[in-house]
Amino acid sequence: MRYRVPHYCIVFNMKLNLYLTDLLRPWKLFTLAIGMSWLIWGSYYYQASDWDIGICFVMAFFTYLTAPWCLRTLLNAYHYRKLSWNILGALFAWYWSVDGCYWIYHTLVGNEMIRYENFFASTGLYFMCALVWLHDGTLVELWDVISESKITQQK
Repeated sequence: MRYRVPHYCIVFNMKLNLYLTDLLRPWKLFTLAIGMSWLIWGSYYYQASDWDIGICFVMAFFTYLTAPWCLRTLLNAYHYRKLSWNILGALFAWYWSVDGCYWIYHTLVGNEMIRYENFFASTGLYFMCALVWLHDGTLVELWDVISESKITQQK
């Protein structure tokens, strides 16, 4: 007897593969590397009790993985005026990336935490990164979209 995979599983798997392929675009990986270098530099320069190299990698990984999807989900919900369970998933991904993994990491390591300030700083960085990585396409396609929008605004 042959097992049939439900249609929604196939669609989800295709969307996940496209999303992960999009995350591996060279320009997105390059911007991630630039951001990581700034975070690592900041951990050495500022010597804050809750800012070490480990948390830089953990939070950057989850931000890179979830920020574009989270912002796209929230924008679609706003645009179509439609509430769905995806919004809860997006809010959880945002919370996990800016505070959840931070709290677990520092609890396990035993560092002093400055959660309130970190929450707001990380939220701003999270959504700035989401804006940078939101575009689904190559850097050339992004430049074309930006150029076309400038031409349209001038007319």
